Amino acid sequence: MLQKIEELRGQIRDRLTAVKSSDELKEFFTKYLGSKGAVSDLMKELGKLDKSERPAAGKLINDFKNEMMEDFKRVEADVANRERAAKYEREAVDITMPAEMREPGALHPVTMVFNQLADIFAGMGFTVYEGTEIEDDYHNFTALNTPQDHPARDKQDTFYITEDLLLRTQTSGGQIHCMETMEPPFKVIMPGRVFRCDDDATHSPMFHQMEGFVIDKNVSLSDLHGLLDKLAKAMFSPDTKTRFRPSFFPFTEPSVEVDISCCECGGKGCRLCKGTGWIEILGAGVVNRNVIRNCGLDPDEWTGLAFGAGLDRIAMLKYGVNNIHILFDGDKRALEQFRK
Repeated sequence: MLQKIEELRGQIRDRLTAVKSSDELKEFFTKYLGSKGAVSDLMKELGKLDKSERPAAGKLINDFKNEMMEDFKRVEADVANRERAAKYEREAVDITMPAEMREPGALHPVTMVFNQLADIFAGMGFTVYEGTEIEDDYHNFTALNTPQDHPARDKQDTFYITEDLLLRTQTSGGQIHCMETMEPPFKVIMPGRVFRCDDDATHSPMFHQMEGFVIDKNVSLSDLHGLLDKLAKAMFSPDTKTRFRPSFFPFTEPSVEVDISCCECGGKGCRLCKGTGWIEILGAGVVNRNVIRNCGLDPDEWTGLAFGAGLDRIAMLKYGVNNIHILFDGDKRALEQFRK
């Protein structure tokens, strides 16, 4: 036994001397000092000895193992110090070198538009409600008085997750959530991303909307016109004019398209407004009585006003962007133009 220990001691110390890295140390430990290593195998030899010899041999093996562990720890500490010193050398920084200049960032134009709108509506007593981007069919369509055969429900227009769940196509579903959870009267704006199967120079599969919603007693279309006229003047210029054109939305009656005098030519007619002097910016209307009734409110007591604006479209008009994809491509050259 003593001879085997001496042979193994010489082998271990030779191998330890050659170790240069922590990976080699791991291999060494597994081979010699681990639970299945060469030192542990010596214990298996005890069964071949006489019972009278086993205690002394066992003590000899344990003393040997402890001795080798001390040698191992000493080499381990040395390897760790060398690797740490090498790492510090690799990662050394020359503090005398000029600092790398980083240009300041800029708010995204859509964020800028939302911040401006939020400030305008906050001044009129509106609060912000943020809904979920995954909506169910009831809140996105059914409760908003949308017929089962309406084209917006088609799979070529809407991103369905299951038969009942979908990526919301509009922020109008927030109207239903608000009427279900809030005590009227209230005024809220509901910003967020919406998703539709559409993609060209002026449309994107993902874009941003902001729904405005009022529930109160004895409010009318003229109140809505005054509200949106103030919005247009605050957002574009004090000289901006607004007009309503009849339209149709399932969840409002009457429904209108809202135009503003062209922000490029002031209403004289140009390429941007196609010579008409007007540019459409949003849809609006008085909330359909069925929608109010669907949410458990009395349409004879409460009236709703609603409007939905595309934040991307307003940003394009306000900042002269001619392709909606510029807003989403993340091109630094485009975004840095909005740095204040």
